[in-house]
Amino acid sequence: MINTERLSYDEHVALLGVPYSVEDARARWASLVEEARNGSTVMITRERWQWAGLVPLSKVGGVWSGLPLVPVSTARSKLGDLVRQVADPHGEPVLLGRHRSPVAGLVAAHVLLGRAAPSDHPAADAMLVGGHTIALSHDFVEGLVVAVARDQDGAEVSTGAGRNSREALRALAEPPPWSRPGRPAAGMTSASGPE
Repeated sequence: MINTERLSYDEHVALLGVPYSVEDARARWASLVEEARNGSTVMITRERWQWAGLVPLSKVGGVWSGLPLVPVSTARSKLGDLVRQVADPHGEPVLLGRHRSPVAGLVAAHVLLGRAAPSDHPAADAMLVGGHTIALSHDFVEGLVVAVARDQDGAEVSTGAGRNSREALRALAEPPPWSRPGRPAAGMTSASGPE
């Protein structure tokens, strides 16, 4: 279930600092993008309740493939629409690029506050950090992309499918505790099986 509770403008300011309005951000766009490229986070608000952060690439979490890459110059003219798009509870980050290379990102404020909806944090990231591997393939019969996660021993721990790689990765479930290294399930030992 998505958290629909919305922070007030003052609560956002207290947590994230004073934002630029869309109009002010447009006026300083080149310097703000450069600040983000150099590691700073700049908050931008549209209509006082739609908040987005102009962030360095290191703060754009998840899988980047499939995320929109918008030229910096185009983003300036469409900034209000982009802030609305990423601030939506189902919105995704937007990469900003120069010469088709990402230089910064635009993410929702709730992501920076650690309040992302559960579907915004795919279990795929946790599995990769935990040492699992994930393979993507295309099922031509069903017309779906299939993601298969395997542990260090090659055992399948989770699968997911979707219309594209992003959906397939999001459909992966967190592996059960007994499939995580060094964490046998209750009633199991790590070497001999059932007690």
